[in-house]
Amino acid sequence: MIEVKNLCKHYGDKKAVNDISFSVGKGEILGFLGPNGAGKSTTMNILTGYISSTSGQVLINGVDILENPIEAKSNIGYLPEIPPLYVDMTVDSYLNFMYDLKKCKLTRKAHLKEICDICKISHVRERLIRNLSKGYKQRVGLAQALINNPPVLILDEPTVGLDPSQIIEIRTLIKKLGKNHTVILSSHILPEIQAVCDRIIIVNKGVIAADGTAAEIANKLTNEHKMTVRIEGTKRTAEDKDEIVSALKAIDGVKYVRADMEREKGIYDYDIESDDAIDVRRAINSLCRNKGWNILMLQLSDMTLEDIFMKITTGTMEAIRTTDSDEKKNVLDDYSIGITGGMAADNGEDNEETEGGDE
Repeated sequence: MIEVKNLCKHYGDKKAVNDISFSVGKGEILGFLGPNGAGKSTTMNILTGYISSTSGQVLINGVDILENPIEAKSNIGYLPEIPPLYVDMTVDSYLNFMYDLKKCKLTRKAHLKEICDICKISHVRERLIRNLSKGYKQRVGLAQALINNPPVLILDEPTVGLDPSQIIEIRTLIKKLGKNHTVILSSHILPEIQAVCDRIIIVNKGVIAADGTAAEIANKLTNEHKMTVRIEGTKRTAEDKDEIVSALKAIDGVKYVRADMEREKGIYDYDIESDDAIDVRRAINSLCRNKGWNILMLQLSDMTLEDIFMKITTGTMEAIRTTDSDEKKNVLDDYSIGITGGMAADNGEDNEETEGGDE
């Protein structure tokens, strides 16, 4: 549904986007991440036809966004971070205006009713947009993106200003939409990306620094596995702690053991790092069974998306060019120079929201 080939965007001498290529298939939800100045927003603006590229190609449902922008854009539903709302209109008049603007051929009344029901704004259709809370304005913005049932949805910060229950509703909606649409989702709320997206792309310094599931990216970044085990010894004393640490260190594949907090009298948490070639969980279980120790908790401590993002974007990701200038290899383990930037602040207002209430 979306194909990006060797995309470049230059502003004078600065390469905002430097030879990016990726594709997104139907029914796939892609999380698109990057720190300030990484090229993420520029790439999304090119995908939506808002700005043109210096070179490269973007195909939306097989249509080149530069050669045939009107047809390509007809396949896209776009929700920018600040929804494009006419605040002096009512919700109903605005959605009807967008219906006409997009030259929608679907049955007007039934189609708009379905969209309003999906976005849960049916009860505010007759209200002026300016009098809606930020969360409801966001829902109206999402509703306009769904008009004409476009095969591609590009959502930039779709949950800004929503309360926790509404965020869960939007997550559920995005997952539902992802079954029949291609969705690109950009958000600075990383747990949201991890919960919703099938795949993640992280851009850094104008190139793709990582592409895959969170687990796949984490495996490329480190070959270590971490876990925390809470063990109850037979004596429940400090002597138990020393014996348990020594026994755990002796397990094949264990690289590091540290006794952490005493959770109960004589019961400690043990932080363990192991080589990825050996699964040590069964060996730990067998050891404790033979020693008469009780495992009260075993928790894997794999890298979160926040860990992945920080590891990639707080160092320099160098692009290694081969002798063929058209090829690139993204190397994720070369971090020598810190970069400026970081996660862009969520500039949404923290307005309290009542059901369809005024701001």
